[in-house]
Amino acid sequence: MVPVKSLVNLITQPTTAETLRMRPMARAAQIAIFEREVRERLSKAAIEVFLARAEVISEGQRLTRGGKQLFEGSTMLTLDLSRSIGLFREASDSGTARRLGAMLARDTWARNRVRQIATKEAERLSHTKVHEVSTEMRVSTKGVKVLIDVDVEAKL
Repeated sequence: MVPVKSLVNLITQPTTAETLRMRPMARAAQIAIFEREVRERLSKAAIEVFLARAEVISEGQRLTRGGKQLFEGSTMLTLDLSRSIGLFREASDSGTARRLGAMLARDTWARNRVRQIATKEAERLSHTKVHEVSTEMRVSTKGVKVLIDVDVEAKL
């Protein structure tokens, strides 16, 4: 580590053609005033495109438990990156699918969108409005596909 005093001297000393010829090539040493942080997050527009193109399969049933009408079921969404070739900057390969799956599993906004889809599917299958919806979501990948499984339990 270079002491700050040496950095200040290096930066403030005038440079002439003579001193450049005599010195060997040196590593550039500058102090950053601003530190930068690069963060990666899912694009909401991309998630909307994937969800609009997703294959959705749902199953479930109405039942009575403890005198209460409930719906229990599951919704499976398959996001196939091979169906989106050319739409996105990133490659539609298994590496991108793994990154997308890992980020989908953690992204609150994306998880809420998936929950909305599962809730609509529960209402479609139960033929009524559902309340107090509880979901459990699992995300996995297989090749260029992201597989999302959502278990749904709701009051009718």
